[in-house]
Amino acid sequence: MAEFKKIKRSENYSEWYNNLVKDADLAEHSDVKGCMIIKPYGYAIWEKMQAELDRRFKETGHSNAYFPLFIPKSFFSKEASHVDGFAKECAVVTHYRLKVDENTKQIVIDPEAKLEEELIIRPTSETIIWNSYRNWIKSYRDLPILINQWANVVRWEMRTRLFLRTTEFLWQEGHTAHATADEAIKETEQMLDVYADFAENVMAVPVIKGVKTAKERFAGALETYCIEGLMQDGKALQMGTSHFLGQNFAKAFDVKYLTKENKQEFVWATSWGVSTRLMGALIMSHSDDEGLVLPPKLAPFQVVIIPIAKKEDERILVLEKVNLYVKALRAKNISVKIDDRENISPGYKFAEYELKGVPVRIAIGPRDVQNETVEVARRDTKEKQVMSASDLDHKIEHLLEQIQKNIYQKALDFREEYITTVNTWDEFIDALENKTGFVSAHWDETSETEEKIKEKTKATIRCIPLNNHQENGKCIFSGNPSTQRVLFAKAY
Repeated sequence: MAEFKKIKRSENYSEWYNNLVKDADLAEHSDVKGCMIIKPYGYAIWEKMQAELDRRFKETGHSNAYFPLFIPKSFFSKEASHVDGFAKECAVVTHYRLKVDENTKQIVIDPEAKLEEELIIRPTSETIIWNSYRNWIKSYRDLPILINQWANVVRWEMRTRLFLRTTEFLWQEGHTAHATADEAIKETEQMLDVYADFAENVMAVPVIKGVKTAKERFAGALETYCIEGLMQDGKALQMGTSHFLGQNFAKAFDVKYLTKENKQEFVWATSWGVSTRLMGALIMSHSDDEGLVLPPKLAPFQVVIIPIAKKEDERILVLEKVNLYVKALRAKNISVKIDDRENISPGYKFAEYELKGVPVRIAIGPRDVQNETVEVARRDTKEKQVMSASDLDHKIEHLLEQIQKNIYQKALDFREEYITTVNTWDEFIDALENKTGFVSAHWDETSETEEKIKEKTKATIRCIPLNNHQENGKCIFSGNPSTQRVLFAKAY
């Protein structure tokens, strides 16, 4: 383990985050500019996220499939707003072969191997999936289609940050087809609820559910629903989106179905996705100056046990007891790691697992074996206690539940503290500059005002909350009438 560079969040949040990602062995920059290598410990967290989400998707009737990485350029031209939204981010394959230059002996692109039609490396898969759905859907009996894909995508980024914004990233993308608009809207809302449940009950990150403004909608969508989280530096992070696509893609790819009344109708569509950006949300929502703080439901191992013994006979005695504890804990589906490395001091191990955010650390030495006790340290509060080893499995199970709840409550308290309600432009500026967080304010519902506010403050409308109630007021910028508040924030 490399020594963790002790950079305080309060002094340089960006550098603190970058160092934590690297020092906790989550990810590192690749030699391919803008791309990242997700290291085993980081990938283990992502696998836990995948498993939890995948189970929820299947419980709601979805199946996994896989579609090609390459998309013919012509597919993008069929849905105008979609191509406009992604054109600047697309990576394009133009040739299919290399050769050795006879003069320079260098590897070059073979000019004779030019593709007849360029291929786009998928930035998202609506176009190629709806081209397939045209062949799959003929009548109402073929609907609904409920498909999810776990995949990588490429969106060419100029400024990158590990997990939060990289040229290539991992994600899941759901793509569903329905007979009616109502069915599609219910699907969109259902998947938003799935994401919110996962964020709050697994990641322990409180989120606000809402809809995006017309300006912030997904390219090609009629409505974009989102979950927004608040990071510890007061910036918002969009953690997931669910899109009601209407009939745009069905019309673009001529996907019709025969109704029960023998009429031809265009299909209704949704898409929804979350990505490895959730890893960034996890880090920035909970971690501290000592390193990661992981909720037990996502920790690669929830408990680490460190045997402490100087003599070989003591070591054998301690390990015998440790193995008994491990067996009992694993019987409770608690994931456990034993660190019995002999060439590393206990103090170094303590620091390493604190950095890696392991929820519970148990230390046990010869005297603990005699006394039937263990020393238990919890990562979230840094509290340590000597605990009787009787019924240790039940005690640790309960402790992990406490830690999960405490981590969520701490993040929720922080978010509630950093939602500020304002009524004037001066109050708005003051809240953004001196308090940060979400700012609840009136807006006149025009894209022009939205863009001007962004230009002047770099704050965007994160969402129009779903639980909004009507409240007459005046737009903080234009002074025009407004019927509800929206949430502004500076964001990643």
